[in-house]
This record gives sequence, structure tokens and C-alpha cells, in this order.
Amino acid sequence: MEKQVMKLPVKPTLQRLTNVAAYARVSSGKDAMLHSLAAQVSYYSDLIQKHPGWRYAGVYADEAMTGTKDNREEFQRLLADSRAGKIDMIITKSVSRFARNTVTSLETVRELKAIGVDIYFEEQKIHSMSGDGELMLTILSAFAQEESRSASENQKWRIRKAFENGELMNMRTMFGYLITKKNGIELDPEQAEVVREMFTRIIRGDSLMSIVRWLNRNGHLGAFGGKWTAGRLREALSNEKYMGHSLLQKQFRNNHIEKKLLPNQGELPQYYATETHPAIIDEATFEAAQQALERIAAQKPTSKPREHHIFTGMIICSACGKPYRHVKNHGKSRWACPTYIMEGKAFCESKQIPEEIIMRMACDLLGWNSFDEEAFKQTVDHVTAVYPYTLIFHLRDGQDEKLEWQNRSRAESWTPEMKEKAREKARRKNDGKNSD
Repeated sequence: MEKQVMKLPVKPTLQRLTNVAAYARVSSGKDAMLHSLAAQVSYYSDLIQKHPGWRYAGVYADEAMTGTKDNREEFQRLLADSRAGKIDMIITKSVSRFARNTVTSLETVRELKAIGVDIYFEEQKIHSMSGDGELMLTILSAFAQEESRSASENQKWRIRKAFENGELMNMRTMFGYLITKKNGIELDPEQAEVVREMFTRIIRGDSLMSIVRWLNRNGHLGAFGGKWTAGRLREALSNEKYMGHSLLQKQFRNNHIEKKLLPNQGELPQYYATETHPAIIDEATFEAAQQALERIAAQKPTSKPREHHIFTGMIICSACGKPYRHVKNHGKSRWACPTYIMEGKAFCESKQIPEEIIMRMACDLLGWNSFDEEAFKQTVDHVTAVYPYTLIFHLRDGQDEKLEWQNRSRAESWTPEMKEKAREKARRKNDGKNSD
């Protein structure tokens, strides 16, 4: 039979579409800039969708204060989608719109290049996947970074000249004041009254924590809406601005890339300007408060090495979800909810639990003669404290064991020394009444 050769038809292959996305960014929240951002989004959407062979993968747009920071949400989402294989090519206006930090720009380009994602910079007409792309990007990114450094230095010079002239800069918010573009800095009458009460209380001898509790219980939230702490209160009571004066350049930025805010400890000159804004208290009141704070600091015991406590992080309050803290009452170890300690019963209704009771309950539950801390942590994941007298032991094998506890009566918990001290106090009280 004669040999035959047949040519088979070639099956047509569908051309794979390229998934193309765009990245846009403006550097401030001004109306004109926001309009520009909207225009960029519209432009890129049309460009990609009308191009044959491209599949629209979205426009990622950031309204950011600066391109030197890496906290741009849409930029991070763009990178995540690229890593997930959703994007083959990215279009952006220029190197400076992509990032003004040379290191960040090149690291990002190289990472995307390694996973096959091309970046096209329209202004420079550069494809990152091309042979000379990285060299050009290195040069252009260096220029962009230098431009950013120059702009940062100009801004610093402007601010420091203002400080030299005694001008108050960048005071955006402070408890006791209203700060607006129209009227500048003016008193908030309600908060100003709270500030005066804070100074009155510290001068008369109240503790920082008692003032903190008073502030939080009465709903006097801080400048940013958060609750007061002893540290924040001390900082407020030490702030010269409540006298209407300003110590300028307390802090500074380390550089134009990281922009970390550091305390000025002599690296730059400081300026003290008087009567820069309305005062809430007078200088005599402020000075008296500083003396009170110094007395409190002098009474504070020197820090001791941190003690190890058995149940740290293991007992959780069912009411507020916070881990119980170790406290000592009359030399006895107890565990209590921090919300109850700081805010009182009105904010968290819970009971202090004697440590010996928790240990005894654990031994009863696990069949031990004596408490073994290491074995306890290997057996028990955590314990939930439920008001008033319930402990739920959550075991690591998935079981939950609910146990009731009962504190000893007050009479049983008193030592002979405590009883004698109470009797002596009662005798003195009675003697005083008889002498009257």
C-alpha cells in the first residue's frame, strides 16, 4: 500500500488577554487635587478598556499626603493583587507618582518584575521589563527622591523661621481649646472648666489616678476622644500651653523618608513664646501643679524587677474581656479585673479572687494534692471569671469545667493581729467619746 501523508488543520488558539491595571495618586486633600484624581481614574479606565488585547483589572487610586510613605492602602492592595496573579501589567503616570523613595521604588519594581508584572511609566515612556528599564528607573527615582528632600527642607525652613518669630505652628488639637481656620485658637468653655478642675485637684493633693477616674466617669474624653490615663494626665498638667505660652520645637522629624517624630533633646534650638493664645490658668496655678507633680514623683517607689505571677494572662473577665491583674491586699495575692480597678463597679461588676482559691479549685478539678504551675499551664488554656462566684476552666483538650467558689467570710480571714488592731481602734474611739 502506498504511503500517504495528510496535513491536519491547525486549531486556532485564542490570544490570552493581558490583565492591565492602573495606579494613580494625588498628594493632598484639596478639591483641585481630588478632581485631578477623579480625572486620572476616568482616563485610565477608558484607556485600558478600549485597548485591544487588554483586560481591565481596575484603577487603584490613593489620596496620600506623600509618596515617601508605604502606608498607601490602594498601593498595598495593588501589590497584593499582583502577587496573587490578578495583574500582568501596571500603568502609572510617572516614577514620582509611583514612589519618591528610590529604595522603595526599585524594590517594588524588582519584585513585580520577578513575578512577571510589567510597569509602564507614561511620562518617561519606560517599561520596567525592558532591558534598560531598571537603569533609567534608578536615575529617575534618585531625582524624585532628591526633589522630595528639597521640598521637605524648604518646609522645615519655613516652620523654623516661624518658630524664631514666636509663631505657634501645627497646633491641630488640644483638650480645652477649639482650633479653626477662621478664628484660630480659642477656648472651649466646657473643656476649659474641666482643665481648671484638673489643676485644682492635683494642687489640693489628689492622686493622678483619682483624677483620671473622675474624668473618665464623667465622660470628659481626651482631645482625640480616648480615655484618660495617668501618663496623659501628667503630660497635660505639665503643658505650658494652658498658661497661653508655647515652647516651640519640642519635637522634630528625623528625615524626609522615615519622618519619625522624635523628642528634641538638644538637636535643634527651642523657643519659648509668651501669650501666643488665650490662657486657661495663670502661671501661679501652673507652678503649684508642677510642685505637686514633683511631690508625687518623689513618693513613687523605685522600680523593682518585674515579679512573676502564676496566672498572668490566663484569667479573663467575662464582662469586659480583659485579662485579670495581680493585686495585693494586706499582703495577700488576689486577681482582679483592670476595668474594675481603674473605673470602678459602675463600669465592670466583677469580684477580686484570692489566688489561693484559684489554686485550690485547680487542684480539686485536676485531682492534684498540690498546685503545679507548669502542669497547670500545660493542662489549662485559660480561665473565664463570671460574676459573682463562677470560674470556667477551659482545658486544652477542648473541655470546659464550670466551678463555683465562695470567699471566706471577713471574720474567718482576719488574723489575730488584725483583730487586736481593730479592738484597739474601737477602744480609742470609745475613750474619745467618753472624754467629751
